[in-house]
Amino acid sequence: MENRNILKNRISFKNITQSSGFSSFSSAGMAILLGLIFGFFVMLFAIPGNALAGFRYVLLGGFSRFGDVFYFATPILMTGLSVGFAFKMGLFNIGASGQYTMGMFFALYVGFMWELPSSVHWIVAVIAGMVGGMLLGLIPGIFKALLNVNEVITTIMLNYIGMYLVDMLVQGNSVMYISTKTRTNYLPSDVQLPSLGITGSNVNVGIILAIIIGIILYIVLQKTTFGYELKATGLNKHASEYAGMKGKTNIIITMVIAGGLSGLGGAFAILAPSAIAGSSMTYEPINIIAANGFNGIAVALLGNSHPIGIILSSLFISHIQRGGTLASLVGYKPEIIDVVIAVIIYFSAFAMIMNAAITKFIKKKFRTKSYQQEVSANTEEIDTNETSDNDTKEAE
Repeated sequence: MENRNILKNRISFKNITQSSGFSSFSSAGMAILLGLIFGFFVMLFAIPGNALAGFRYVLLGGFSRFGDVFYFATPILMTGLSVGFAFKMGLFNIGASGQYTMGMFFALYVGFMWELPSSVHWIVAVIAGMVGGMLLGLIPGIFKALLNVNEVITTIMLNYIGMYLVDMLVQGNSVMYISTKTRTNYLPSDVQLPSLGITGSNVNVGIILAIIIGIILYIVLQKTTFGYELKATGLNKHASEYAGMKGKTNIIITMVIAGGLSGLGGAFAILAPSAIAGSSMTYEPINIIAANGFNGIAVALLGNSHPIGIILSSLFISHIQRGGTLASLVGYKPEIIDVVIAVIIYFSAFAMIMNAAITKFIKKKFRTKSYQQEVSANTEEIDTNETSDNDTKEAE
């Protein structure tokens, strides 16, 4: 009986270690651990006396700013889903920043220029942000599908095109832009996303919508024919076309969806109510590419392009970013957290190597334990048989 249990344990362990979920979780966990250790040594080198206090802020500071963690996680979650979704198709969407900015502008335009009922104004603005991102995602999709132009080149160029175009349009609109403050005006209250009511925080329903979207993407990718076709095309374009899948159409659809996800990130960010009553978030056209697009790439890599992994990694990145800003209280520059995140992403690039090492180590330990259990079980069985034989002889 015990031998059967040992065999059952071996089978279940094999299934766990060979699953994609275990692979993603172990690689991300190892990357995070190594990144945090490296970050601690950087702090120790910079200001030795405050290293422990600063590191404590990085690890635990986000818990004191719970609402801000969710608010700042929302846009990088959406851009992360954008990058991860495109990567499932074998496409590298570096244009999340431009799509994010375009989505932000479309949401701003609807918020300022359209007169709509208050009950639907913010919903229409969010949809407009998605459409703005889709339009900027459509262009590299068409170039890739019809002309085989590398999407990395086109998306990088569109980051600049989108950023400069939005800055020009914002500065040329007197309703949106306040020249004396060099930024946009506050959005009307009816177009702001409903707040979740956490005092002193910008957190709103955007985080809930973003998580729901992530779950929907997981279902689409794992449970639908369309998701299967996307992944199959990403793994082998020629084989999928031979099997009757429309590779070119799927490329365009994927980039449009990816652009829409980034555009939603921009809409969620700009339509958020400010912590100051009656105000909202504003946009400053300073000709700088949005950092949230590149943070989304980091989140997608850390989450192994898996929607659920991206949700968790975006919350983690936002958590240590908020803690990293508090490290300034003990003399550290906020940029220290960027070093930690960069190292985490660097180590996550070695996911396959780390997965193999971790799995091999656990298997070795498990086999040793299983072998000991098996030896112990056989020994007990032998002892039981010998005792039974002795009892039989005595009875005779």
